[in-house]
Amino acid sequence: MNGRTIGLLAATHVVALGVGYVAAPKQLLDGEVKHTGLFTVDTTKVLVTTVESLREESKLLVFTYKGTAKVQAGHTVLWLFGGEQELIVPAVVTYHLDLSDLSLADVRYDEKAKLVTVKLPKVTLGEIAFQPENATTINGGVLTFSDEQVEALRKANYKNARRAMIAQAQQPGLLNAAKRLARTNVESYFAIPLRIAGLPDVKVAATFD
Repeated sequence: MNGRTIGLLAATHVVALGVGYVAAPKQLLDGEVKHTGLFTVDTTKVLVTTVESLREESKLLVFTYKGTAKVQAGHTVLWLFGGEQELIVPAVVTYHLDLSDLSLADVRYDEKAKLVTVKLPKVTLGEIAFQPENATTINGGVLTFSDEQVEALRKANYKNARRAMIAQAQQPGLLNAAKRLARTNVESYFAIPLRIAGLPDVKVAATFD
C-alpha cells in the first residue's frame, strides 16, 4: 500500500470504519476510557483504528520533487592522459513519513478546544529515481576512447549526481513544502473518520517536534 495517495487511503478506511460511532473523553487517547465528556468509547476506537492504519502504512508518501543534476567527473594518468565526462540527468526524489512507530502516545485530545493533536516523525527522503533515458552525457579527452574508462567515469558521475540530488532535495523550501503536505495528509486521514462519527467540529492538527 506504500505510495498511495491520501485520497485513496482515506476512501479505503472510510469504508472500513463505517458510521454510527459514539465516543468518550481523554487527554491521552487509548482504548479504555470512561463514558464522560465529548468522546465515548466507540469514537475513541475510530482514532485507535486510524493510528493502527497509519502504522500499517509504514511509509506514507507525502511529496515528490523532480530535479536535474549536472555533474562532471575526470581522470588523469601520469599527468599526460586525461578524460572527463559531463552528465546531465533528471531524477525524482520522494519524501515520506515513517509511521511504523506511530502510537496513541503521539495523539492527544484537548476537550476544551475540541482539538486532536498528532505528533509526527521527521520527513525522510526516499529513493532517488534517475531517468537515464533522458540523460545527456558528454565525453572528452584521450581516456574516453576506452569503453572501460567511460564506464568508470559514468559510475563516478552517478555517485556525484546522487549527492547533488540529495543536496537539492534538502533545500529549506522543498522540506517545508513536504512538511506542509505531510501535515495536511495526516490531518485529513484523522478528520474523515471523525466526521463520519458525527464530530465535524473536532479539528485535527499534525505537528512536528
